[in-house]
Amino acid sequence: MLWDKGVGEFVEAARRSRQAGVSARFALVGDPDPGNPASVPEATLRAWQKESVVEQWGQHDDMPAVFHAAHVVCLPSYREGLPKVLLEAAACGLPIVTTDAPGCREVVRGGDNGFLVPVRDAPALAVALRRLIENPELRAQMGHRSREIALAEFSSEQVIAETLAVYRELAD
Repeated sequence: MLWDKGVGEFVEAARRSRQAGVSARFALVGDPDPGNPASVPEATLRAWQKESVVEQWGQHDDMPAVFHAAHVVCLPSYREGLPKVLLEAAACGLPIVTTDAPGCREVVRGGDNGFLVPVRDAPALAVALRRLIENPELRAQMGHRSREIALAEFSSEQVIAETLAVYRELAD
């Protein structure tokens, strides 16, 4: 659990959603990293859980099971490379809410397979999450598109083919 992954904004979006009467569960998956200065302290995670704003699911090795329990995946990160969690969520056919940050926007096409919100914008995050939470048809549609995008652009075969094409081009 790192602040840089937008954990604080996610919790604030969950809080705003609950205050607006949205009926949903908001879960954090992962553990604190005490060696990292950007880590969310364990005490903060416990306080959020005690407040009943989010559930703390801890570290999971079986992410497909986690995704199976979810209806939406959210990563409000400040910056990323190419986030594996978003690729996995897309491959599992889930709609995604993430930030309009490099890496994240490579996986999510705003309005197509999810929503892109500005970095550090909890109110916008809450609005995007609420749209998906309250619209099962839109969730299904965007989840389907996520799966199509994952297969077309991020499958192992596709990545290998593109990598080999770069090597061929450099060799010529």
